[in-house]
Amino acid sequence: MSRLGIFVDRKTLSSAGQLHALIRCRDTAESLGHAAEFLFPADIRKIPRMDALFIRARTDPLNVTYVAARIAQSHGIPVIDDPDSIRICSDKVNMYAHLQRSGVRIPATLFFSKREINPGRVREIFAELGAPLILKEPSTSFSLRVEKVADPAAFLRVARRFIRMSDWIVAQQFIESRFDWRVGVLDGELLYVCKYTIPETGFKIQDQVNGHTVYCDVKSIPAQEAPAQVIELGIDAARAIGDGLYGVDLKTSNGDCCVIEVNDNPSLEGGEDLCYPAVYERIITHLLGA
Repeated sequence: MSRLGIFVDRKTLSSAGQLHALIRCRDTAESLGHAAEFLFPADIRKIPRMDALFIRARTDPLNVTYVAARIAQSHGIPVIDDPDSIRICSDKVNMYAHLQRSGVRIPATLFFSKREINPGRVREIFAELGAPLILKEPSTSFSLRVEKVADPAAFLRVARRFIRMSDWIVAQQFIESRFDWRVGVLDGELLYVCKYTIPETGFKIQDQVNGHTVYCDVKSIPAQEAPAQVIELGIDAARAIGDGLYGVDLKTSNGDCCVIEVNDNPSLEGGEDLCYPAVYERIITHLLGA
């Protein structure tokens, strides 16, 4: 009997949806004949005793999840997500560079540094990308530090705030849409497809409105009902990063499709997998074998 460690933290358990998803994961592992154990950061020393590790807490090179992934990797233990994927996806400059090198279609994108934050350069960026455009601080997640700016004055104001947290900022063409496609990919193969409907009050899947967090609506979509180009491009984007578990966000506009970003170890507690009941079975089999 193999042992699966499911690495969590208190924030992972902050909602009923997250807790239900974790229980489903544990129950699926046990139904396949494996033992499953929830590991908190205080249990990190137990990782070498596991046969595989599934990280279900926010991944970042600067927090304990990365340490957990490195411990697993150093002991030859299969892990989702692996340290390389965490490093790439936690830095949008690195992530977009990987996509560009692989020829994956993304919105027109520029990277700029602190010394380029001046009115002349900003006017050039607007001339190249159009208005409005999107500014992203590279370590952002859950739509934090992603802002739409319509003119050079707003660009400079946001950029000067972001540059305090990073040496680089991402400027990107704005793609108008009311929803994002999310393509889940595991080991280079389709895992699930869903739609994230953007709240009417904003332009991104999670936003702050009057001091309250507003979330997107999630709808699981059967693969045969999703555009083939969305699935193909999502898989291509995931393969450009690695062979782990990824959630690829895409937008379609005027018949074209482009990748907005690739998320390592994506969420599964929002109903993304409703049309794909074998999601956890596939993940566990990938980690531990049949």
